[in-house]
Amino acid sequence: MKRIVLKSKIFRATVTDTNVDYDGSLTLDGLLMREANLIPYEQIQVYNITNGEIFTTYLIKGMDNSGEVVVNGVAAKKVSSGDKVIIVAYATMDEAEMDFFTPKILLVDDQNKITSR
Repeated sequence: MKRIVLKSKIFRATVTDTNVDYDGSLTLDGLLMREANLIPYEQIQVYNITNGEIFTTYLIKGMDNSGEVVVNGVAAKKVSSGDKVIIVAYATMDEAEMDFFTPKILLVDDQNKITSR
């Protein structure tokens, strides 16, 4: 049996900008992507802690150590700069894979710098 499990999570990231005139996606600090085991164009879900909105999009790699969390396209209407969000990615695994898998979970500060892994 296959199950969908949490693969990666960035908890309490701060949205740094929005750009509604872009073709979708979320631009994310490249260091955060690597540390969370995320890749460009990977599907993610975003949970807006500030207003309760939830949306699905994909990632674009931003500059390393930039702290950027930029929501682009129509999803930009679901957030505001300064909102706190949870960024997650899921993976499909069989039960044998799950026995050896641990998700990457990062906690970040207000400048989107990693405080806990």
